[in-house]
Amino acid sequence: MMTIVLAIVIGAAFGFVLDRIGATNPNWIGRMLNLTNLHLMKTILLAIGVASVLTFGGQMLGLVDVGHMSVKTAYVGVFIGGLMLGLGWAMSGFCPGTGVCALAVGRIDALFFVAGGLLGAAAYMLSYPVWKDLGVLEGDKITLGAIPGADYPAAFPDLQGDLAGLAIGAAFIVIAFILPRRFSRKKAPAGTQPAE
Repeated sequence: MMTIVLAIVIGAAFGFVLDRIGATNPNWIGRMLNLTNLHLMKTILLAIGVASVLTFGGQMLGLVDVGHMSVKTAYVGVFIGGLMLGLGWAMSGFCPGTGVCALAVGRIDALFFVAGGLLGAAAYMLSYPVWKDLGVLEGDKITLGAIPGADYPAAFPDLQGDLAGLAIGAAFIVIAFILPRRFSRKKAPAGTQPAE
């Protein structure tokens, strides 16, 4: 029971933060994806970077048990699904997490997004045997570098995975701070109004 309560509290806090940074507004997501306002991108990079540094640093210090980490299998279907997710994100302005949060704050367009996501999940469930027979769901669990205490093979066995995770996390944090909030635009000639 406590696990469910904790999940609800953490999920609600995460949703609150997503709403506060503007991630539940498809207009902000559209601006990020067309690179006219990078506020959300900076926030996402910072969050991933901090989480990576804390996770891999915690592993190196013995504070995080590697046994709790889950490496997802890499296979063709993951890449196809990633492309579909990216296309849907660009078209709708929502990803699954932001869509559910947007629905929670009362956005009607998010209702259609969530309904479409559920229909898509049902279609995948019904067509799963076809994808399985095609072999696009077969692959291996692999990490970038070797992580002490983990049984997963590494793409680069000589690379220490914890150090790679720290370095990538630190790079994301640096990029988040040096990336401009918006790219400068050419100044409109006098007397013209910018399009809204």
